[in-house]
Amino acid sequence: MSNVIQPAPKNVRPRPRLAVFKFASCDGCQLSLLDCEDELLAIAGAVDIAYFLEATSRIEPGPYDVALVEGSITTPHDAARIQDVRRQSKYLITIGACATAGGIQSLKNWADHEEFMRCVYAHPEFISTLATSTPIANHVAVDFELRGCPIDRHQLVEVIAALVHGRQPRTPRHSVCLDCKRRGTVCVEVAQGIPCLGPITHTGCGAICPSYDRGCYGCFGPAAQPNCDSLTDHYSATGSSREQLVPLLRNFNAAAPEFQAASDRLEQPS
Repeated sequence: MSNVIQPAPKNVRPRPRLAVFKFASCDGCQLSLLDCEDELLAIAGAVDIAYFLEATSRIEPGPYDVALVEGSITTPHDAARIQDVRRQSKYLITIGACATAGGIQSLKNWADHEEFMRCVYAHPEFISTLATSTPIANHVAVDFELRGCPIDRHQLVEVIAALVHGRQPRTPRHSVCLDCKRRGTVCVEVAQGIPCLGPITHTGCGAICPSYDRGCYGCFGPAAQPNCDSLTDHYSATGSSREQLVPLLRNFNAAAPEFQAASDRLEQPS
């Protein structure tokens, strides 16, 4: 048996370097990646996971081929840090409602954040925070957005596989209403008069809430070209109050421009 070490084939391409970064969030979207189970093994074999603090203490410096970014920007430090992440990343993909639409924490955009700090912290003078919670795209260029609270793990696997193979990711873009039709779920708004954001919400959840006789909460953010004003006008005309509709729009994707504009409009004097 020869002891000569054979050189590696010259046509073998290095694996893409993947980094996963967290900003203001609950870590749920990162956990969706870790919950991929068998698919995660295939991902680990196809990419070089260079930075992923949720999964490993091994840290490798950039540049990175792909950066997955979870969380919104809520502090001056993070506003500067996302710029550094963008500089180090060939492709930057935002994952989840916090990164794509400010998250549930963007509710502070309509409130006095300094009053919140005084209520929560014994020494608010030591807290450095911004008055708003904003999506990553408000600060840097984003190459692809993956919606959801949390994201759908199958969509995440599709996006990573697409980037590894050098093709455009293929994720569905229709509204939740179509998922209800496919499942044979009776429309909760038509049958029971329950306000539902399904007509204006991006698919991804599988229409779980309507299947349990609950209106859609808009977890996956606005669908393409959502007619929010028409929908809320219809709900107002059929008995839904402003107190019902504003919190419905100001949920996980409260700072999404379409939902934000619709909720602000509802609060204007008649």
